[in-house]
Amino acid sequence: MPEANGQTAAVTVAIYAALTYDIISATNSSPQTTEINAKARADTLMKWVHAGLAQAALFAVIGIALDPRRWPPAVGAGIAGVLLYAQYVHAKRSGLESPEPGTEQYGRG
Repeated sequence: MPEANGQTAAVTVAIYAALTYDIISATNSSPQTTEINAKARADTLMKWVHAGLAQAALFAVIGIALDPRRWPPAVGAGIAGVLLYAQYVHAKRSGLESPEPGTEQYGRG
């Protein structure tokens, strides 16, 4: 059922979920890249995951402050953030435990 402004809560949840996914995409490669190259650069990859989540949280806080219903931006950004973070943590762990070589190799001097 549409709210007073014609926008349903479902649309707002979807907008904030998409915004969170877009921000993470803008600051990171992918969980697949993280898994493939975890041995060479797990800390750097996760640094950017955390930076993306911080940016997404900023937009979620703004949305929560501006949306009188409060919960749709929180739910959209929250669910997307938790799911994405879990994917990257799993990718890092899988990559570090995998016997397969990554696509990036760094030699010394």
